[in-house]
Amino acid sequence: MSREVVPENTAVRVALWRALHVQLDQPPHVLSDEVGLRIAAPEDGWRDRPDMDPITTSGFRAAVVARARFIEDLVAERGNPQYVVLGAGLDTFAQRRPELTSRLTVFEVDQPGPQAWKRTRLTELGLPAPRFVPVDFEATENWWEQLISAGFDPGKPATIVSTGVTMYLTRDATAATLRQIARLAPGSTLAMTFLLPTELVDEADRAGLARSQSGAERAGTPFLSFYRPEEMLALARQTGFADAEHVSGSSIAHRYFAGRTDGLRPSTGEDVLVATI
Repeated sequence: MSREVVPENTAVRVALWRALHVQLDQPPHVLSDEVGLRIAAPEDGWRDRPDMDPITTSGFRAAVVARARFIEDLVAERGNPQYVVLGAGLDTFAQRRPELTSRLTVFEVDQPGPQAWKRTRLTELGLPAPRFVPVDFEATENWWEQLISAGFDPGKPATIVSTGVTMYLTRDATAATLRQIARLAPGSTLAMTFLLPTELVDEADRAGLARSQSGAERAGTPFLSFYRPEEMLALARQTGFADAEHVSGSSIAHRYFAGRTDGLRPSTGEDVLVATI
């Protein structure tokens, strides 16, 4: 397997956290996903990495699986025939949910290099693949045109998801993406996560957010945008969505983690916009 091109560090970290939830946390598991671990194939000792510490990163791990579970439940609930994952990374929906993929088409939009690496890994592992849509965002390629070229039908409703992306984009770039999606067929739904300003994050989670922000800066991918919920709702309506709902991270945490006896709880700081055409 070639290592000349590798997946983004963030994508690998998310995949490993999802696997750790199964391997370390008590059942019931909010999401059962060790497929991403198989795809990532990390070196021995990966669980000893500082960013895999079972205690200090438990809130982030819980937040990752809560977000994923919420999205997958939304896809199932809406029942649209097309599902588009923007910035897919090591998403494993297409490999884990055959009962849904049998009646919908999954499109993954991502950078060409990491996506080619993932395509190779899925072939090596004999796992089913989505429809890949390679887009060089840094070269400002039109992801919409590439999506249609891959077989997406703009005349049919779709569920489009963007998680962990808006913080790296300017507000203008996010607005442009929203305007494009708002032109989809009636019944289409967008789920997009966004980071809250520090003052809206629980005090206990602010240090972790600051560490994430510093790490992103050092990696050359600084956080550019934070949104208050009312700002994100206004942006969705201004760009053409008929209906927009703010789903707080705390409400998602309550939905999937209430009643747990192990104290596992998602960290705060990331909420979700659910907008419908």
